Amino acid sequence: MSGSTRSSEGLDPRRRKILFRAWHRGMRETDLIMGRFADAQIGALSEAELDEFERLIEVLDRDLLSWITGEADVPENYDSDVFRRLKAFHQHDKPIHV
Repeated sequence: MSGSTRSSEGLDPRRRKILFRAWHRGMRETDLIMGRFADAQIGALSEAELDEFERLIEVLDRDLLSWITGEADVPENYDSDVFRRLKAFHQHDKPIHV
């Protein structure tokens, strides 16, 4: 089971592929980060935003996770609007399981 809550029905082939890849990166934590964002946003992303999201999918799990958590600085070439939206999508002011 992927964890996805969104059906790929109605998506064009490129968006279906991106949605699948977002949920199947390798490390469960980054699957959840990328996959949940993709579930919520894949239908609304422009072609240029899809390009950028695909670039982020290719980033190593440990690097992406350290950028999201703030443990490492985001390299300038990845500090895009899509990355900032991805990071903001997963920010919480209090514990998630409260």
